[in-house]
Amino acid sequence: MKICIYGAGSIGCYLGGRLAAAGANVDFIVRPRIQQQLQQSGLTVSDYLGKNNIVPASKLQLSTDPNIAAQADIIFVCVKSGATEQVAHELKEILKKNTIIISFQNGLSNVGILKQVLSEHTILEGMVPFNVAALGNGVFHQGTEGALHVKKHVGLNELVAAFHNAQLELKLEKDMQAIQWAKLLLNLNNSINALSQLPLKQQLSIRAYRQCLAMAQIEALSLLKIAKIQPAQLTAIPAHLVPYVLKLPNSIFTLLSKKMLAIDPLARSSMADDLMAGRATETDWINGEVVRLATQLNLKAPINQKLIELIKQAEIKPKAWSAEILKNQLEMVAGS
Repeated sequence: MKICIYGAGSIGCYLGGRLAAAGANVDFIVRPRIQQQLQQSGLTVSDYLGKNNIVPASKLQLSTDPNIAAQADIIFVCVKSGATEQVAHELKEILKKNTIIISFQNGLSNVGILKQVLSEHTILEGMVPFNVAALGNGVFHQGTEGALHVKKHVGLNELVAAFHNAQLELKLEKDMQAIQWAKLLLNLNNSINALSQLPLKQQLSIRAYRQCLAMAQIEALSLLKIAKIQPAQLTAIPAHLVPYVLKLPNSIFTLLSKKMLAIDPLARSSMADDLMAGRATETDWINGEVVRLATQLNLKAPINQKLIELIKQAEIKPKAWSAEILKNQLEMVAGS
């Protein structure tokens, strides 16, 4: 089985690196900057439990040419959501067999875009629950826990075995919509973390930031209830109870949420990384999914809409928001 990582950024390099280190046949389609970095340093994948695997540069199959995807049996699409349509058209030009394509991307819209363009191919939803930080010099670090999820399909037995060999848990799911919404509810913290300019663990230790996240989640959950969508339970605490735990005083929250705080001290959200690097963020595919659901229901999502506006402003001019000021901003739009 040949696996191709299309868009080898933090998630792509981490998943591909873990599989390659375990002996899988993996091609990486990378940007020139990442190619140069990996050719010089090799690829190191580590995690919060102390695991550390190194794939030497000589063992890496790297290319900037999308055409190598034509040889793949399975393709992981790991590009930013804004590039999904472009990638779909590139793949349409080169794929000649019924390749299985898995979207390991944020949000819920990417698979629909891929299916629309690549109607003759098998497109499956995937979900990466954990945070991956690019630490430089080809090092990619998993900072939080969680099992990978992919839409159930008969052609994935060999892939499941490959992930097992790499000591990464891969669960096959019938209902990926429930899984994706559960992940998105957690990802609503990405914008808050990015606006805080703090590491995730430090940000989540501050009650007012958690209250901001709780407001965004409660807004989303109310819309999901109207839409009759039940998010899956990805954590020890059911999705509908998470906002109420987030709002608890620090002393009680710390006792109840040890796993939620089992985060590397330096880990940040991918959105925070994008802002720091001067890149466009994926807020339109995270908070924006809540706003789109509200529109479909002829309703509004003012809290998530406000977070989108603040992130768009930060893309132009970065600004650190204190917890209390950000909370006040969200409370103002919630009450308007």
